[in-house]
Amino acid sequence: MRTKSIKKNKINVVTLGCSKNIYDSEILMGQLKANGKEVAHETEGDIVVINTCGFIDNAKEESVNTILDFVQKKEKGEVKKVFVTGCLSERYKPDLQKEIPDVDQYFGTTELPALLKALGADYKHELIGERITTTPKNYAFLKIAEGCDRPCSFCAIPLMRGIHRSTPIEDLVKESKSLAANGVKELILIAQDLTYYGLDLYKKRNLAELLRELVKVEGIEWIRLHYAFPTGFPVDVLDVIREEPKVCNYIDIPLQHISDHILKSMRRGTTHKKTTDLLIKFRKEVPLMTIRTTLIVGYPGETEEDFEELKQWVEEMRFERLGCFTYSHEENTHAYNLEDDVPEEVKMQRANEIMEIQSQISWELNQQKIGKTFKCVIDRKEGNYFVGRTEYDSPDVDNEVLIDSKLHYLKTGDFAHIKITEAADFDLYGEPVLVEAILN
Repeated sequence: MRTKSIKKNKINVVTLGCSKNIYDSEILMGQLKANGKEVAHETEGDIVVINTCGFIDNAKEESVNTILDFVQKKEKGEVKKVFVTGCLSERYKPDLQKEIPDVDQYFGTTELPALLKALGADYKHELIGERITTTPKNYAFLKIAEGCDRPCSFCAIPLMRGIHRSTPIEDLVKESKSLAANGVKELILIAQDLTYYGLDLYKKRNLAELLRELVKVEGIEWIRLHYAFPTGFPVDVLDVIREEPKVCNYIDIPLQHISDHILKSMRRGTTHKKTTDLLIKFRKEVPLMTIRTTLIVGYPGETEEDFEELKQWVEEMRFERLGCFTYSHEENTHAYNLEDDVPEEVKMQRANEIMEIQSQISWELNQQKIGKTFKCVIDRKEGNYFVGRTEYDSPDVDNEVLIDSKLHYLKTGDFAHIKITEAADFDLYGEPVLVEAILN
């Protein structure tokens, strides 16, 4: 027997995957709200829009399971309609339509106007930068470009997101002002490739100029850089990081591997020496910089020698932040033509070894912070702790600073000066201090 929904015509947007998907969901929700629609993020609604991820096996599996869960709810009468959008839908639409036909409609990553029409709304071109943010009120993602022109052998992003397309500086400044007016204090710049920004619009890499315009936005206190490609990195960006207090001493630069043999097969356009030289330049030009990277282990043809070279390099570089993923054999990528010859258990063992090394490095670096005071933003209260971050830490993936809420009161969304009293592998513990005490 079908049950009546008590959430009639409320649209529930469910987001899976990365920060780019979060941003896209926020744009969708902003458009829906401007059309007078009742919309919410990952709560309840009788109309569901699932924004999927199709990047690697685990993400695809999560997306498919989420679709199946909501289709089942539709069959029970708990929801009225289910729409699917995002990367998985872009990449596998014909297969999904065949395998899960009970979804009302599938949309790709570039079909926002069509999705809105299916939801009874019109796409409003004038809404540049207007969106409903789903992150804590103090920070927001700012997507400066879409798509990617890089030829990396393992990556399916160009299949799902298309070629690189930069957003004009004036539009990004306008969007940033709107975010600041709503209380956002930290902008996290995202794209498939930040370092390519501007080549299509301005015929040059223009990330530095964009940063110099964004720092002028009143109310914004931190600007953070995510997903910078190492090959062709615009070194004038280092000058901006060093000179502009609002630009965090932080960069996320996925390097993937260091063996020349693997880098060549990955089509990364760089070498062991060039990569290491770039990192040395980062450290020299911006001595306080925190470098975050990600690595892939178990890529086709990765030998024990390749892996040992990678391990030794991680130990030498002492990255402040590092994540490690096992290789995923993705259809229609260049690497799919290669034999996926590293066994799954070996991939996992290698990833664990890298993370054990990084855990020790992180612990040692964190011990050096004890007794020092850092400006922190307070993201939330969780259990008995206020949870904050320094400028050297990005949300969800990096260190958190925990302050005992039974002893101290802090306001979420505000900045505070926190003296570090204890440190673990990936967590710091501290107590607030007065600015006067720091100056004295």
